Amino acid sequence: MPILRRSSLFFAATFLSLLGCHAQVPAPVAGQPLPLPLARRVEVLLRQKAQLPPGSIINVSPATASDLPGFQNVSVTITNDGKTSKPISFLISTDGKTLAQFTKWDIPTDPRNMISDTGRPSRGGPEGAAVLIVGFDDLECPFCARIHATIFPALTQRYGDKVRIVYKDFPLDSIHPWAMRAAVDVNCLGAQSPTGYWSLVDYIHAHASEIGTGTTDDKDKEPTVARANAELDQLTREQAVKSKADATQLDACLAKQDTTAIEASKKVGTALTVDSTPVLFINGDKIDGALPAEFIFGIVDDALRAEGVTPPPPYVVPVPPVAPAAPTTAPKPTTPAAATAPPAK
Repeated sequence: MPILRRSSLFFAATFLSLLGCHAQVPAPVAGQPLPLPLARRVEVLLRQKAQLPPGSIINVSPATASDLPGFQNVSVTITNDGKTSKPISFLISTDGKTLAQFTKWDIPTDPRNMISDTGRPSRGGPEGAAVLIVGFDDLECPFCARIHATIFPALTQRYGDKVRIVYKDFPLDSIHPWAMRAAVDVNCLGAQSPTGYWSLVDYIHAHASEIGTGTTDDKDKEPTVARANAELDQLTREQAVKSKADATQLDACLAKQDTTAIEASKKVGTALTVDSTPVLFINGDKIDGALPAEFIFGIVDDALRAEGVTPPPPYVVPVPPVAPAAPTTAPKPTTPAAATAPPAK
C-alpha cells in the first residue's frame, strides 16, 4: 500500500480531475498497490485540489474492481499529528489518467413506496390513488395544527379522490409532554373507527392550546400533563361513543398505553431524516414545514403529471377585496327642514 507524505484534510467536495496525459504511467491493477509513479501523481493532485499542508501521510489502498466500466476503486486515508481519517473512496481510471469521487444512489422504482400507508386511516382517495401524501404529525404541534386546518381541507377539495392522505405519528415528546399520550389515544380509536380517528384528530388539533387547562374553575391554573392526559382519554371515550366503537376494547387500549407502534412510526421518520414536524411526503418528495397552499399544490400537480393524470386548472391565489376609500371631506349636513323649505321670496 503506497504511503505518500504531506496531506491532512478530509475531502468533502466531489470532483473529477485529470491525473495527466503527458507521460505514460503504469496502469492500476486490481488487487495490487498503485504503481509508484501513479501513486505520486495521485498525491500531487490531492494536495493541489484540497490545499493539503505538509507533514502528513497519504495512504492509498490497492485497487479493487468497480461497478463503473473503465474505473477501479481505491481508498485514501490521511494521517496527521497522530490522527488518521476515515477511508475516503475514489475511482481511478484503468488508463491512470482520471481520479473521480462521487456518490451513487439507486433510483427507486416508485418513490411513493418509500413509506407504507397500510393500516392507516386515510382521507381523500382510495388505496392506490395517483398521489399519496404521508404527513408526520405531532398532535401538540401548533404548526401541525395550522397545516391540518388549512392545507388538508384544501387538498381534498381541489383534488378529490386523486389524492390519498394518511398520518404517521412523530410526537416530539421532549418538548410536547402530552403528544405521545394523544398519539396512543387516537390510534386506540383508529383501530376501530377510521372516521372516529379523524374526528378526534380534528378536535385535538383545533383545541390543543386548551388541553390540560382543566375545568372552568381551573382556568387560572397552569396546564398540567396529568390534566391533559385525563382530558385526552375522556375526549377519546366521547368520540368512541359517537363512532359506536366497543367501549371495553377501547378502555383496555387506553389503560395499556402501548407506545410500540408510535415508536416504530418515529423510527420510520428518523430513517427518512424527519427531525421536526410537520413534514409531508408527496409521492416520496419530502416537504418540510407549514408551507403556503399554492406551493404544495404545485408539488401535487407535478406528481399527478408524473402518474399520467391531468391536474386541475392552475391554482390562482385569491386576491383580498379592496376596502373602499374613505371620503376626503365630510358631506355637508342637510336637515329635513332645509331640504323641504320653499325658496325665499
